[in-house]
Amino acid sequence: MKLPLSAVLLCSLGIVGCAVSPEEDPVQIRLKDLDGRVQRIERVLTNQSLMELAQRIDQLQADLRTIRGEVELLQNQSEGGKNQSRALYSDLEKRLAALETLGGVGGAAGGTQPTGASPSGAGPAVGGGGEQSMYDMAFNALKGSDYPKAINGFKSFVSAYPSSPLASNAQYWLGEAYYVTRDYPSAITAFQKVTTDFPDSRKVPDAMVKIGFTQAALGKNGEARVTLENVVKRYPDSEAAQLASERLKRLPK
Repeated sequence: MKLPLSAVLLCSLGIVGCAVSPEEDPVQIRLKDLDGRVQRIERVLTNQSLMELAQRIDQLQADLRTIRGEVELLQNQSEGGKNQSRALYSDLEKRLAALETLGGVGGAAGGTQPTGASPSGAGPAVGGGGEQSMYDMAFNALKGSDYPKAINGFKSFVSAYPSSPLASNAQYWLGEAYYVTRDYPSAITAFQKVTTDFPDSRKVPDAMVKIGFTQAALGKNGEARVTLENVVKRYPDSEAAQLASERLKRLPK
């Protein structure tokens, strides 16, 4: 059946509705094309966002590693300071107890100690005033953060009085002075001399702990682990063993 010419003209002018196949509708074709292009653009933008996000994550991870390194360094420095304070306080307590025993307690008992004698229950007495004075000058320099003076003082003391009851203490504090100034090789040498030259000294466990700390500060974590584990094994109930155990927990595997 053929449409009248008037109907054909009306359809072409859009005055009346006519059935047109979607495939043949140029508007629909154009819309589909635009929709496809928009989807492609969205995919590109999404990929770019993912790349930027990945780059941002990488940067954050790098920042985190840097922060962890700085925290580890601060922990090491804080730990070294705490250990130094404990050791300084302990040394002062021992010396004060010895002086009280020599002075007040001994005098109250009705007698004086002979020069160079060791009162019962106290540490060994120091022989001459010059010896004690030299030690005190170096020790006071260390407490006052005058590390060059402390280093020179302790070195001179050990050289002048190698058999003094205070020689092992002086050798230990020499290592501490080097450690605080971050002269780690010299610190290790000084601490090692405590263990080799004064093997019966009470400072040996503390010196071994500081050897482990210094090895860790130098990045020698394997050696530090061996040293600190040896402290825990040899002196299990000591404060040195406690410090070694705490430091072992923070050593990188």
